[in-house]
Amino acid sequence: MRAAPTILHLDMDAFYASAEQAAKPSLRGKPVVVGGLGPRGVVATASYEARRFGVHSAMPMAQARRLAPNAAYLVPRFALYRSVSDQVMELLGRLSPLVEPLSLDEAFVDLEAGGTADDTASALEIGRQLREAIEAVTGLSGSVGLAGSKMLAKIASEEAKPDGIRLIAPGTEREHLAPMPVRTLPGVGPATADHLRRAGMTTVDDLAEAGEAELVRLLGKAHGASLHRMANGLDDRPVVAERDAKSVSVEDTFDMDLHDRVRVRTEVERLADRCVQRLRGAGRSGRTVVLKVRRYDFSTLTRSETLRGPTDDPAVVREAAARLLESVDTTGGVRLLGVGVTGLADFTQEDLFAQAAGERAAAVPPEDAAEARPQDDTGGHEGAAEREAGQQGRGNAEQLAARRWPAGHDVCHEVHGHGWVQGSGVGRVTVRFEEPGSPPGRVRTFRVDDPALRAAEPLPLVRDAPDYSSWPASRPKSRSGAGSPGAASSP
Repeated sequence: MRAAPTILHLDMDAFYASAEQAAKPSLRGKPVVVGGLGPRGVVATASYEARRFGVHSAMPMAQARRLAPNAAYLVPRFALYRSVSDQVMELLGRLSPLVEPLSLDEAFVDLEAGGTADDTASALEIGRQLREAIEAVTGLSGSVGLAGSKMLAKIASEEAKPDGIRLIAPGTEREHLAPMPVRTLPGVGPATADHLRRAGMTTVDDLAEAGEAELVRLLGKAHGASLHRMANGLDDRPVVAERDAKSVSVEDTFDMDLHDRVRVRTEVERLADRCVQRLRGAGRSGRTVVLKVRRYDFSTLTRSETLRGPTDDPAVVREAAARLLESVDTTGGVRLLGVGVTGLADFTQEDLFAQAAGERAAAVPPEDAAEARPQDDTGGHEGAAEREAGQQGRGNAEQLAARRWPAGHDVCHEVHGHGWVQGSGVGRVTVRFEEPGSPPGRVRTFRVDDPALRAAEPLPLVRDAPDYSSWPASRPKSRSGAGSPGAASSP
């Protein structure tokens, strides 16, 4: 634990939904839900306006539509989110060499290591400056937590939401945590919380008072001892700049169960190619290929094969995944498929057999190339499981239109300029023509095959953003009165 609150936790506010509202003037102040739009889709993020209706991350999309039928439902645009995330992470990197990203929208920063803060006043000032810089560069808001440990900094940022800053003064951790529910602590999920409740412990104070021996008896040595330390506000985990990924994987949940064995194999090969794209994007290779199959009855099977050495060859991964599929019974239907690579390395072992496999694959056109891409599952916290959202479409014109023109995605018309898809079906696509800096735009409808309409790349959320290349110029000076215990600042 530190004597000064120099660990900062940043969490962007409703990141995906806020980015969509910033990009689409007509949606500002209105409920927006981002996620998979198919029957089995899951909410990735809901705007604060949508949360008032009870919509939240990881909720089935069908339930969200019942709760907020008039909200805007959009397919994720990960290219935009990654671009904005890069801008935010660059700002954090100017504060310290120790930045630990947890997801696209969340990170820890060690301010002391960067020399940008060493006491309560300077930490609060740099937190304020950071929030101003993020809004100026991206047009979005983020909440900042400051404390002497990672656990408390994260709790503080949650308390600061939305669009605020919160500081938990060192020395007040135990008092601050005492009334909170046990699930506030990392590692306490529903099952552990229920186990503790049956033992009469519902608050963090109950855990601290119970003592380490009792928690070890209930939860085991490692978990019990760790939980007792956290309940007393003790957390010595350092901010780690490089979080070494252990695996790379992709998966798709299908709107309808797949029964055709040839179709299942085609989807596995497609997923293998996407997995290798991510692998190469990270500059890595891997030695073990993993196949995940969730069947019609929700039973989930995993199979793996370890290769002779690390590879990033798509043909090798495709063929390994196909071999694994042969050992899985898909009778009755498949609702989810996933392909992953583990045993990551920074080098690739040359493999003549892989080269030959690649040449064979290049010579054979993919089967069923016109098949629509399935709908991805986008469950979990908006930063914690980001997955490529495929578009639904299963054989009729309306579904194929939805696949070609995903709701919320960017388009450009030769006459009307840049816009975004409001919806599509029965051979038509409806587009609202507006840009991040424009007033709410007009809506027009076109044929789905209109030659003047084409897909486009996302526009920057802020044009002519100020230059922060020299920020921060120096360590912020202390402000009188800024160092009170538990200091907080509103937007």
